[in-house]
Amino acid sequence: MTLNRKKRRPFEESGASSDLAFLLIIYFIVIAGFNINKGFLMNLPAKDSARLILSEDLLRFELNESGTILFNGVAVKRAEAEEAIRDAIGANPNLAVLLTIAPEAPWQQVVSFVELAQKLQVDSFSFTIGGGS
Repeated sequence: MTLNRKKRRPFEESGASSDLAFLLIIYFIVIAGFNINKGFLMNLPAKDSARLILSEDLLRFELNESGTILFNGVAVKRAEAEEAIRDAIGANPNLAVLLTIAPEAPWQQVVSFVELAQKLQVDSFSFTIGGGS
């Protein structure tokens, strides 16, 4: 009695290669994790902490609807705002920067100012929307 043996097909033609490729893709997705865009990483105060900020510790900027930065009511360039913040941090380590944003202000200008505050390592940064000049 002779047994009929099926002829073995090569690996490429068997369909096993596509199954293996699919499983490898799933495996690498699972072990790699997902790259999450965390945005701006800023230290926020604890919920139960109370921090008192004196008016002389507050540095106020405004961002109007055209994207112009105003400091003490005067239009300044980004470099001038950076210099003002840097000087104020040097003179006052408890400095808090407050940015008032006009609702129509270009979002890129807002992001740029937040990046500036992060670059200068401002410990206390706050922004509100409304009341642009």
